[in-house]
Order: sequence, then C-alpha cells, then structure tokens
Amino acid sequence: MTGSFFGYGSLVNAGTHSYQNLRPTTLTGWRRHWVQSSRRDVAFLSVTPDPLSSISGLVADVGDIGWDALDLREEAYDRLVLDKDPLIGVAMYKASAAAMSTENLGQPILLSYLDCVSQGFHQVFGTDGVRDFFRSTTGWHTPILNDRAAPIYPRAGVLTAAETILVNDHITMVGATVIAPT
Repeated sequence: MTGSFFGYGSLVNAGTHSYQNLRPTTLTGWRRHWVQSSRRDVAFLSVTPDPLSSISGLVADVGDIGWDALDLREEAYDRLVLDKDPLIGVAMYKASAAAMSTENLGQPILLSYLDCVSQGFHQVFGTDGVRDFFRSTTGWHTPILNDRAAPIYPRAGVLTAAETILVNDHITMVGATVIAPT
C-alpha cells in the first residue's frame, strides 16, 4: 500500500508508531483543538479549517503497515485527503462529525496523552515546537487529568525531567487546570 498522512498530535511522536520517511512540515489553513466525543471517555485532538492558522506536524508514509491499521488507531476520526500544496494527496484525520459533541461532556484531557504529544513535538521541533503546539491549540479550558503516575493513554511514554518541566510550564502558560484522579 502506498500513501502518506499528516499527523498533528500523537503521530508526531515517532515512539508511538513505526511509520517511515518522517518529514516535519507545516499545514496552513487549519487549527488544532481539543474535542469531546460520545465515542471516547476523554478529550482528544482534532483540527478545523481556519484560514488564519497553521499547525506543525509530521508527514509519514503508510507503507506496508497499511491504512487499515492507521484507521483503527484513529477510530473516532474521518480520514480526509488534503488538496493544498505542499500536501496535495496526503491524508489527515479529523474528528468524525458523527462522534462530536456540541455540549460539554466533562471529559478531561489525559496528561499522559498531552505528555506523549508534547514529547513528540519536542523531539522533532525542539522547545519552540512545544511552545508552538500549545499556542496553536485551542480548548485549554478543558481540565487536564493528571494520570502520570498511572497512565491511561495506551501509548504513554516516560518523559525526561526536562520534558516534564517543559510540559508543566506550558500548561501554566495557557492557563489550563490540572485535576487529580478520583
């Protein structure tokens, strides 16, 4: 199978997958945001068109792993094909409209998920990339559940002490609230 996809969240963290030919890039005309869905118990990242915004991420080749495996990983998303340079023909996942909730379901952002995404941005784009991720993402009014001690996110990794400080500082920068597990 052939084809490429653009990842803008956990797929930026190469430690969560084995896709090949990873290429950092920026996608214009889109904004990243936290969403809630009836298909999940926690908030997750999606994108929405926004002509005044751009987001960084990675393009990777699907290769022999195939679309079925990636579609399964991105279960609450629809796969769409981009039509703007430089990403014409590249797929991207956007939260499924059928799964989206217009009301607040009280679903938190998992800190283990946020750590995973931030770690990927740090590895690919450095400290400035982490800052850009936080600044180019909306929905920080959603509480963040501190599950670091017992990660709920299935692809959670271990942060270095410096990465932990970096994430914590950026959570403070965007004014997000971290809540303790119950």
